[in-house]
Amino acid sequence: MSTKKIEDSTRPDDDTDPGSVELHARNVSFDWSNTPLHWIPDHPVPSNFISVLNLMLPEGERWFVQTYNEALPLVRDERLAATMRGFVGQEAMHAEAHDHVLWEFLDHHGVDPRPFVRQVEWLFRKILAPLDKGSASARQKHLIERLWLIAALEHYTAILGDFALNNTWTANNADPTMTDLFTWHGAEEVEHRAVAHDVAVYFGDGYLRRARAMLVALPTLLILINRGFRFIMRADPTLHLNFFQRQYHYFRGVRAGVLPKLYKVIWSTTTYFRPGFHPDEIGSTAQAVAYLAASPAARNAA
Repeated sequence: MSTKKIEDSTRPDDDTDPGSVELHARNVSFDWSNTPLHWIPDHPVPSNFISVLNLMLPEGERWFVQTYNEALPLVRDERLAATMRGFVGQEAMHAEAHDHVLWEFLDHHGVDPRPFVRQVEWLFRKILAPLDKGSASARQKHLIERLWLIAALEHYTAILGDFALNNTWTANNADPTMTDLFTWHGAEEVEHRAVAHDVAVYFGDGYLRRARAMLVALPTLLILINRGFRFIMRADPTLHLNFFQRQYHYFRGVRAGVLPKLYKVIWSTTTYFRPGFHPDEIGSTAQAVAYLAASPAARNAA
């Protein structure tokens, strides 16, 4: 999926690579007062499946920011440091935007996010926290391992960002505010898709480090998504579906192009293990920049 686009996706006529772009945070805001819980009409299960990301992203993005702030003083390449600061600004804005969704959208519609958010907080604040004991070399090694884990996770955020830019939400009359949130976020993920990889290489290149990080990232991500989906389906006060009904609606959403094909997302992991892989292979910077110039939230923030 990283190099082959979704079958029904469209690309801008002018897909000329704009070259290196300066990363900067866009101070976006969203009004959730008119967004229904099932924001993709006639697709309640896909709506909830995508909404799971709102449960996971705020803590994950804050962890990215914390780790990069720890790494920044150690960077002597000013160009890379400037790119990292742009990345940090974007990720901090992502965390804030999705955090508002938790309370102004999910909680408002009767889905209490607190139990699941506490689990995600435990993962990122305890298990993946900076090492505060041991020698300087041990702490440096631990930092490098976390930077490679971020690079592995950013492989999937780039792939999902590419999906956000090339799905059928608009064609299916999805809520424009939620559509803009995820498409704005996805476009920025494509825009900065190479940063985490380049930072990890700067601190400690090595195929074994890269492979080890992915072997942790993929199962962790799948477990979080599965637990989050089960949680939101149980918490949704309007849906009472059994396993087979949920599966039916999920695959129906995939066929409609409102959900990514998870097996293709997982299969894309093979490209990450290929020697010589670079994240620039995923998505289109030109398409991402074009959307960010047109995004209602981003335009209002300009």
